[in-house]
Amino acid sequence: MYGRKPVESQLERDPARVEKIWVRQGLPPQALARIRELGSQHRIPVQEVPGKKLADLVGPVNDQGVVAQLSAATYTDFADWLPTVDTSTLPVVLVLDGIEDVANFGAILRTAAGAGAAAVLVPKHGQAPVNATVMKTSAGTAGLVPIVRVTNLNSSIRDLKDAGFWVCGLDQRAPDLAWHKDLRMALAIVVGGEGSGMHQKTRELCDFLVRFPMAHGIESLNAGVSAALLAYEALRQRQS
Repeated sequence: MYGRKPVESQLERDPARVEKIWVRQGLPPQALARIRELGSQHRIPVQEVPGKKLADLVGPVNDQGVVAQLSAATYTDFADWLPTVDTSTLPVVLVLDGIEDVANFGAILRTAAGAGAAAVLVPKHGQAPVNATVMKTSAGTAGLVPIVRVTNLNSSIRDLKDAGFWVCGLDQRAPDLAWHKDLRMALAIVVGGEGSGMHQKTRELCDFLVRFPMAHGIESLNAGVSAALLAYEALRQRQS
């Protein structure tokens, strides 16, 4: 999306879909004051870039010095979603702690839909956006399961626990194998980011941690693969 009025209107009407804003360097501060104010209010990154960058993004149009990147899918608000969940049905939700690779994100969304997950929770920052690559990798399944975006992931995990969820983290240092644990409960599966895994404070909030056996000295599986294995193990146990 480009142009001052369209971007400003989007920020006022539905800021949750705005991922990032680029503004042309050298514009007077008052030129985009309202857009900057709304970006700051909703914690949306606003970056000054050369005019060529804007042209690369949207082509030879009258961009008026501002371009915004919008999510390809609508997010669900955590406060609206949580009261609708019936924990007696033993729902499974996937909680993503910093998945930045869009292909991984798309694969996890496809897994969530296939395994019947109740939702996928993502943090507002440090998380891959729902863009065209995510939509393609998910093979059109993005949107079948609510994508719930939260401002503070750890606070939302505490709310899940208060609502009756047990929190299980994927961690290759865990003492227990995934299929040695009873997963027949309202379950939140925390999947850490590529490389670094879960943040320490998030790990400490988990009720238990599980891992998968690895041969040939392999340290860990891809985050999307790990999420799929555990989501389907939880499904298998429910259907046994």
